[in-house]
Amino acid sequence: MSVAYRQIEIEEQAEGIDEVAAAVAWHDGDAEATIRTLLADCKHLRQQLALAEISMSLGFARGWRPSADRSEDAQ
Repeated sequence: MSVAYRQIEIEEQAEGIDEVAAAVAWHDGDAEATIRTLLADCKHLRQQLALAEISMSLGFARGWRPSADRSEDAQ
């Protein structure tokens, strides 16, 4: 693992902590409401991704296709 990749990973982890606290604070400390909102957002984004995948041609992105699943290439 390269030093630059590791630094990005560390920064993302540090930012993730702040984002979690901000999301919970947005819901006045209600963790269940936070999770419900995030799951609803994930569902909406997956639906939008599915629509984008249907509507874009292979030539548009030079063979790349969006995927709802995480992979090693995306990280």
